Amino acid sequence: MGKSRILVVGGTGYMGRRIVKGSLAEGHPTYILRRPEIGMDIEKLQVLLEFKRQGAVLVEGSFPDHQSLVEALKQVDVVVCTMSGVHFRTHNLLMQLKLVDAIKEAGNIKRFLPSEFGMDPAQMMHALEPGRVTFDEKMTVRKAIEAANIPRTYISANCFGGYFVGNLSQMGTLLPPKDKVLIYGDGNAKAVFMGEDDIATYTIKSVDDPRTLNKTVYIRPPGNILSQRELVQIWENLSGNTLEKTSISGQDFLALMKDADFAGQVGLGHFYHIFYDGCLTSFEIGEDGEEASRLYLEVQYKRMDEYLKLYL
Repeated sequence: MGKSRILVVGGTGYMGRRIVKGSLAEGHPTYILRRPEIGMDIEKLQVLLEFKRQGAVLVEGSFPDHQSLVEALKQVDVVVCTMSGVHFRTHNLLMQLKLVDAIKEAGNIKRFLPSEFGMDPAQMMHALEPGRVTFDEKMTVRKAIEAANIPRTYISANCFGGYFVGNLSQMGTLLPPKDKVLIYGDGNAKAVFMGEDDIATYTIKSVDDPRTLNKTVYIRPPGNILSQRELVQIWENLSGNTLEKTSISGQDFLALMKDADFAGQVGLGHFYHIFYDGCLTSFEIGEDGEEASRLYLEVQYKRMDEYLKLYL
């Protein structure tokens, strides 16, 4: 049996371009939705042309043009959507409902992986406002997928290394602190940190796997389950620099939301759930889920000491 033809929606984005690379590396016929809305964005166009040079097929389609989406979908077997949800007030994630409608009409898609990749929204119904909007929108998309009986796999990849590891989980920067580090509570809540390329590898491996059909794949390898204090210790060992540590209580952390803008409030809420509630590791994976590193033992995922070496 040949490998599925994969269409990546959002293939020029932060995760999208990694999904495209992962798909090509695994030998899948790889298609990328080229949206006319790219306009004059020369950097995105150059990314697309480079993927075309590497063997990807560019397929034109537009969310406002339902029939163009249907025609694009008829050329593939699997759809992986990586549209960003960071522009919270534009409701990008809900644009996937147009994909759901097109998949229903096309009738040939054997697996849909919607844009998730972070915390499992099904575990976040208690999330604080306004950050809950991300999870609510993902659940709206899930419900539409399931109501349409579309075969699916949800990917929960937890904390992206680029946003949570290089900065030792400090907000407002992407680089390691030089002198001082803020510790959330006692710093011992366990989180899950992942390299983005590994997330893409696990995602692509799941698309043709019957074990992941209609399930959530949690990318939660044991070697990358760490507390913030453990992450800081890894950096101190690598850099030879001991950082001054200041703790902030949960109450004081939430008080920061008062003066933050909308996006800042969303980020603060998510950080609170990760580093105070321990929401990424506070539940067991049930029968409707699988853990990626157990399924794909051949993947040598990057530990965070290796990830942090890039920042030395």
